[in-house]
Amino acid sequence: MSDVAVRSRSARQRWALPGGRHDHVIATANWLLPVSIGVLAAFLVLAPLTMGGESSFVLDKNKVEVAKERMKIEAARYRGTDGKGQPFELDAGSAVQKSSAEPIVRIQDLAAAIRLSDGPATVKAPSGRYDMDTEQVKVDGPIAVRGPNNYALDTQDAVVDLKTRQLQSTGAVTGTVRQGTFSANSMRADLESRTVRLDGNARLRIDPRATK
Repeated sequence: MSDVAVRSRSARQRWALPGGRHDHVIATANWLLPVSIGVLAAFLVLAPLTMGGESSFVLDKNKVEVAKERMKIEAARYRGTDGKGQPFELDAGSAVQKSSAEPIVRIQDLAAAIRLSDGPATVKAPSGRYDMDTEQVKVDGPIAVRGPNNYALDTQDAVVDLKTRQLQSTGAVTGTVRQGTFSANSMRADLESRTVRLDGNARLRIDPRATK
């Protein structure tokens, strides 16, 4: 064996001796590597919380579901006051607003509570369109109004103005007032004073006992 080989072998033997430099390197790596991995993992977790600026990403429009409406609410409630400062509430099972430029809210299972001078009244309908600017409700379909002293009014295809307490329908109407019952092809009603103007085939059945 040459002198060079002997010297190289001697150097490797000294490197591998117990307590030598090889043992020190392995011992240092045993604690340094796990600690380094833990620090790197903590940095990756906390980096999004501490870094400023904005994050950007790309979405494939063919793979992302697009909402058809701007806002959809379940069990919505709208509050306001009329021209006399009296409060009213409009409740809806669901409400959908298609865009911010359109103040129309399409509502299902609507119920309006109106405070009149001699007691509360309610307006119920299966669906309607609420104009937030004018505070009017347009109902396509049946609508039922109930008020104090057994006041009742049933009609369809109507517009209810919540601020003025006026109701106008283009559909047939039947109702009950203190004086008796009435019916007509259409009508206009003042819910506050409970006066009704009947149009077309108007019929009124008066109870003499109620007029005393």
